[in-house]
Amino acid sequence: MIDFYYKFFRKNYKSKINQLILDVKKLLLLENIEINKNYKINLDKKFAKNLTNEVWEELNQLFFTLELNKKHLSKTLLKFINKNKVNKEFSLIDTFAGCGGLSLGLENAGFNPVFVNEIKPKFLETYYFNREIPIKNYFCDDIKKLVKNFDSYKENFKDVDLFTGGPPCQGFSMANRQRVIDDPRNELYKYYLELLNLVHPKFFIMENVKGILNKSDEIKNNFFEKIGSSYSVEIILLNAKDFGVPQNRERVFVIGSRLKDVPASKIIEDILKEKNNIKFVLKNAISSLPRLEPKREKNNSKIENEKIGFKFSQFKYKNTQYEKYINKNKIDYLSNHTNRYNNNRDIEIFDKLPQGANSLHESIKDIMPYKNRNHIFKDKYFKLDENKVSKTITSHMKHDCNMYIHPNQPRGLSPREAARIQTFPDDFIFMGTNNNWYAQIGNAVPVKLAEVIGKNIIKHLV
Repeated sequence: MIDFYYKFFRKNYKSKINQLILDVKKLLLLENIEINKNYKINLDKKFAKNLTNEVWEELNQLFFTLELNKKHLSKTLLKFINKNKVNKEFSLIDTFAGCGGLSLGLENAGFNPVFVNEIKPKFLETYYFNREIPIKNYFCDDIKKLVKNFDSYKENFKDVDLFTGGPPCQGFSMANRQRVIDDPRNELYKYYLELLNLVHPKFFIMENVKGILNKSDEIKNNFFEKIGSSYSVEIILLNAKDFGVPQNRERVFVIGSRLKDVPASKIIEDILKEKNNIKFVLKNAISSLPRLEPKREKNNSKIENEKIGFKFSQFKYKNTQYEKYINKNKIDYLSNHTNRYNNNRDIEIFDKLPQGANSLHESIKDIMPYKNRNHIFKDKYFKLDENKVSKTITSHMKHDCNMYIHPNQPRGLSPREAARIQTFPDDFIFMGTNNNWYAQIGNAVPVKLAEVIGKNIIKHLV
């Protein structure tokens, strides 16, 4: 991880290294591995950058210890050091990658990321941490620069099987008379198409918001204009709850194929055959996780304990049907299961509300702070119903979880609970700040939905 922080977190490199040291020391302690004080300097001196001598010495001690004990480390600790593997079979180019929910589902189906683009280092940090792909295979910058400097990276784009991405598209309003591709708000969408044309993969997926259905014919034409008539292109609206995800989440997928005997319509037909094969509700996803108490201490994101949770903790998994469903591997730790601060009034509201109720419920009428504007704030608070699928997990959770109140505990969902609802496996660890964990999770494509799509593409490449 040091090389990642050095390359992409130059301004706050020191703080990222300090957090890395805390994480590694915590995990070594949990694994009863003693830090080797008789170390040799084994890190490139450029990584010393603006670190104090004490921090540099401690960093070398830790990574010397990790190297010495490599055969005995947990998979979690290995993620801090092993980044040197690229599998080019069933190759995947991942743009607008975020933390990697879409690509993780596609990986589960058998695809392998060979080149990754994401503009925000705080999202790419999680992607990088959870994979073995070396840093040279990441482009952490604007996709426009990747298109304009394509020749510098074209070795990564030979004979690509699948190209994916979810470019932000703010200009898809029905009232907008301007062509979608000409709208300056959709510049990233335009460059997604430009790069797609340059890569010329066998298949592609573009994931986006429901609103793009308003311009579905125009969007198809955009693809044909940019990539030619050699592709078949179809657009489909899918709800994650129909594909084994305990969440009501609608997203649109544009799927393209240049294999003449595998039209995009055939892929969509096969995807739809898998509707309702597996069904889970909220309690299946979160009921086996440890109980957490409300966090009442403000402005202290570093505090961890048994009551409010930990970034990393030892936990005996119960091997429930849902855990078997999302977890392919044996899990070393429970991660990202920690609570956030709430004031006493909010905690009382969380406690009083019955499941499935919002801000208008009689039980909180006397303490509801926005009762004069209930027509605006009716969803300011919402307690999830454990016997139904969850409402859509969104990045708003980075601000508060008042719309995502735990069904049985007076608090909002933890990041790990939100991740489980998004069908991330428990060994997928979110990096960065606690609030940023929520943003990454809320922006992601549900892993199991992506897996269904991937399975119905890759079977035509085997």
